[in-house]
Amino acid sequence: MSKQPTPLTVLDAETPCCPPLAQRRVPAETAAVLAPAFKALGDPVRLQLMSMIASAEGGEACVCDLTPAFDLSGPTISHHLRTLREAGLVDAERRGTWVYYRARPGVLRQLAALLTVEPAGVA
Repeated sequence: MSKQPTPLTVLDAETPCCPPLAQRRVPAETAAVLAPAFKALGDPVRLQLMSMIASAEGGEACVCDLTPAFDLSGPTISHHLRTLREAGLVDAERRGTWVYYRARPGVLRQLAALLTVEPAGVA
């Protein structure tokens, strides 16, 4: 039986979930929702996979194109991709024998907005 977690809901909106870190403290509840996405990106392989998926031509990447880019086994790559999916960073769609991954731009914008730091002197 496959367990499909629900993608993060706080990160689904197009509007920022919270002010940037440099402006105001992140509430504990928000931090608990955001932390898995940051944790998923904290692994070098997952960060590279995320970059490959987000920058892929047509906005999606086939697992068949991602796996050969690493000196890792297929199951290990699948584990990393599942972690990205469970963190709400990518969506996956099976087409025949292959799975295609697409970045969730709204989620990436949320994470980027949280880390935004205004230059000194800008209000």
